Amino acid sequence: MARRLHLAQAMGAGIAIIPTAPERLRNRDAHYPYRFDSYFYYLTGFREPEAVLIVIAASDNNPAKQILFCREKDIEREVWDGYRYGPDAAREAFGFDEAYSINRLDELLPGLLADQSAIYTVLGQDTVWDQRIMGWTNRVREQARSGVTAPASIHDCCALLDEMRLIKDTDELQTMQRAADISAQAHQRAMQTVQPDMYEYEIEAELLYTFHRHGAQAPAYTSIVAGGGNACVLHYVENNARLRSGDLLLIDAGCELNGYASDITRTFPVNGHFSAAQKDVYQLVLAAQAAALEQVKSGNHWNDPHQAALGVLARGFIDLGLCRGSVDAVLESEDYKRFYMHRTGHWLGMDVHDVGAYKQQGAWRRFEPGMVLTVEPGCYIRPADDVPQHFWNIGIRIEDDVVVTQTGHELLTVAAPKTIAEIEELMQ
Repeated sequence: MARRLHLAQAMGAGIAIIPTAPERLRNRDAHYPYRFDSYFYYLTGFREPEAVLIVIAASDNNPAKQILFCREKDIEREVWDGYRYGPDAAREAFGFDEAYSINRLDELLPGLLADQSAIYTVLGQDTVWDQRIMGWTNRVREQARSGVTAPASIHDCCALLDEMRLIKDTDELQTMQRAADISAQAHQRAMQTVQPDMYEYEIEAELLYTFHRHGAQAPAYTSIVAGGGNACVLHYVENNARLRSGDLLLIDAGCELNGYASDITRTFPVNGHFSAAQKDVYQLVLAAQAAALEQVKSGNHWNDPHQAALGVLARGFIDLGLCRGSVDAVLESEDYKRFYMHRTGHWLGMDVHDVGAYKQQGAWRRFEPGMVLTVEPGCYIRPADDVPQHFWNIGIRIEDDVVVTQTGHELLTVAAPKTIAEIEELMQ
């Protein structure tokens, strides 16, 4: 309820209309597992499909109003599909002023739009929804001769909601910590389970088992379980290759718990022992992450961790014989991008690549307490004529989830082993 009131205040005037995600057909009469829309869930806590939230800003004569449209209570359908709140129970349970059947949305919405100055909604993500918004608006315009005015403007409410979602409250951080703990246990299990000649999908199964065993509803994204050269493919998801002794295994996997994501990457040797070349590259990536983490503090800019990681990686690539010249030359020419081609992190929250602007008025935004981000430098070395052969097919990424605090930062994912000594000890 507090978030809905915050939105109403941020709007100042007008009406917000925010739908949840539709169900998606997988094939014939089987649907994909349902996942609510993040914006809708953030404002409602309501998980059922076929629902729309209405928030009307306060005016001179009326307080702010919160309305839910949802599915009707239907005992017969509950036998097939499970429990439904229905409007009356939903209104009580989730703190709405009013609640109606979703079947009445087309009937009632033009009346709610009448004499409102502006519409706030989610634009450009679903053409059918955009058309419905225009259809309701046109129905209000048709009443102009009766003295009814239609909203004069339509705004994308995501800009307002993104700023709200960017700063996590205590409850959100507790949920994200629990998700991170579950994911850390999954990575530990993978390290303890893997053996040469297993398949990547066998390790993925261990991850999924651990997620669900500890109460997570789903993976937050498709797990990357990449052995050997597959780790040099950033978004590798086939997960079907045999794991070989002497190779590294890169796992990028995290669970979703109660609508919030975790995101961890760890890289470790299939046989439990890093080779000399693997140790050299791993220590470089770990040092780059440490340098990046030092820059995650309130008041620093978003880009500071990335720049810190780049400096360490560029120096390391030169020392390993992967790049040539000075650090400044390697950075200016971007020669480092042959081995490190992505940025060092992203916002994290309800979505694994969460909402929130990275720049404000053209400048990198500053960190504030309550922001959550990943810090994930890497190194990916493909076979090439100018690359020493003992580095070929080494792909390493180390990723943690980090909360900005008043005094610096806190790692949510500290329970996932990260140093060479910790990893090798656990794998024994």
